[in-house]
Amino acid sequence: MGRLRQKGQAGAAKAYVTRSSAIKKLQCSLADFRRLCILKGIFPREPKSKKRANKGSSAPTSFYYAKDIAYLAHEPVLKKLREHKAFAKKLSRALGRGEWSNAKSLEENKPVYRLDHIIKERYPTFIDALRDIDDALCMIFLFASLPSNPRIPPSLIENCSRLAAEWQLYVTRSHSLRKAFLSIKGVYYQAEVMDQTITWLIPYQFTQNIPVDVDVRVMLTFLELYQTLLGFVFFKLYTDASLVYPPPLDAKRDESAAGIGAYLLQETSQKAEKAAAPKVKVVEIEGRQVSGKDVYKTIKNMASSSSTDADDMDVDVSPVENDSGDAEEEFIVQPSKSDAETTSSLPTLQSLKALPQSINTSLFAPYTFWLSRETSRPIFEFLVRSFGGKIGWPTSSGGGSPFDEFDESITHVIIDRPIVEQPSETDEQREMRLKRKYVQPQWVVDSINAGKILLEAPYAQGRTLPPHLSPFGEYEGAYDPAALANEAAAEEESEIEDEDIEIEDTAPENAEVLQAVATAAVEDSAALRAAELAAEAAGIDPSAFEKEVAKSRRKSKKGSSNDVDETETDMNKMMMSNKQKKLYEKVKHSQNKRNLARSKLEEKKKHLQKQKRKLGQTT
Repeated sequence: MGRLRQKGQAGAAKAYVTRSSAIKKLQCSLADFRRLCILKGIFPREPKSKKRANKGSSAPTSFYYAKDIAYLAHEPVLKKLREHKAFAKKLSRALGRGEWSNAKSLEENKPVYRLDHIIKERYPTFIDALRDIDDALCMIFLFASLPSNPRIPPSLIENCSRLAAEWQLYVTRSHSLRKAFLSIKGVYYQAEVMDQTITWLIPYQFTQNIPVDVDVRVMLTFLELYQTLLGFVFFKLYTDASLVYPPPLDAKRDESAAGIGAYLLQETSQKAEKAAAPKVKVVEIEGRQVSGKDVYKTIKNMASSSSTDADDMDVDVSPVENDSGDAEEEFIVQPSKSDAETTSSLPTLQSLKALPQSINTSLFAPYTFWLSRETSRPIFEFLVRSFGGKIGWPTSSGGGSPFDEFDESITHVIIDRPIVEQPSETDEQREMRLKRKYVQPQWVVDSINAGKILLEAPYAQGRTLPPHLSPFGEYEGAYDPAALANEAAAEEESEIEDEDIEIEDTAPENAEVLQAVATAAVEDSAALRAAELAAEAAGIDPSAFEKEVAKSRRKSKKGSSNDVDETETDMNKMMMSNKQKKLYEKVKHSQNKRNLARSKLEEKKKHLQKQKRKLGQTT
């Protein structure tokens, strides 16, 4: 006889726990339970049958894995939270009784918990932590721009500002920035650190207001975890780069609103000692100490003696001619000894050229920029310095500028206001203005995304700017005007050729022959040869004949591929459950929506190009 299973003692009822029962088991408040779940990365689960998981009840509730709740029961942070609850009771009792000395001693011994062990648990390796700092950076930069209030203390905002400046300093020093995008929400940046792509958002420097309906306590819990995580990550990055962490702060520069320039990057003393005095390995042989220098001298003496002996010998040695500069080196592909089928592929000049080119991290190195007072200094200082350029700004934008406005080395002026005539302009000011190039801020970002210095004329002061497109590929097959430029040019050429052919071939019998070609293209070679002879007899141009054949073949291929795809999808959908079918239909609906939007943009672009072509022909 099999073992009897009691209701609610096995299966989903045992694997899942409701939130109320979890709080009761952990003996903590709802706020503490929410904080623990955020810190440990535990989130609600969706059981297959809510009624079975809730032991027959159909009341709406959230479920957690029973193993996750058992894991939380042994958390040291939970113990500290209980101690803090007892501390709060003792402190309120002491203050109510007027025991000030007892209250002071309790405040000095206040229980404080640390999150270091949670960071080590959630991120076993450094790459795991580095891969997960996107949200942390967004949160840090958001709180760094918020005003202080009773819910957000000034010390928290100051710490977030410090972490944000440390990250920007490291990206600037390592030249890790790759892309930028000026959007309505703020500025999106993308950096590449240790082969990991990191994207974050920085809001614009406007006065921020915290909405009343936002639960700041949840955000502060996330921020508490992110601050600890970024502290670990920044320490590792700075120490690997042989820099002192945290970077010291210059109080005078900070008072003059120098921004990230107030922090000083200093190299560690260990690196300086290694560079000044390299280690010499000493080995003791037969009671005598021998260093690496002695071994090098001995080898050098042996080489010189062997060369003199060779010179004394009467042997004619023919010099080897080196024709490597005249002819290319030929690589012979040899079969592998372990596997006879596979061959060793050696790199050639063509294969090396085919590799992706390295990103130019010193894009702005030859240039010196001056920021106008209406442009955002923190944004463009970070962008220009990340790509090796020099930048200065007026005193109204903050202190710490390396040069003034009248420096002769300035090549570009970033300005964002219309052109104003200056009747009182002197000859020196006019000469200085003609030497410099005045560009709008978008030129800097577009040059970074293009990977090259763009022409300054479309971005000149007062001109209508070209569209600022996002450099981030949202999904495969997204609308890309730059990629479609060549296709549009090829289509224009083909349209012109087709128009010429249509003008030449106006006879009705030619249309009948081309119709026969379209039907014969998908048949055997004999039918295609017969159609070719008929077209030649009718006097049709061979290029028009070949184009018609290619069109008919394309149509047949598309029709066959569409039929195969439809049959495959129908067979796959038959094997799906109802839930999977609904999910598949949602995905296909979103894909069709994106494709429709893309096709609309492409048609709009083609229409504009045709109008430009017509205007050019009329003029």
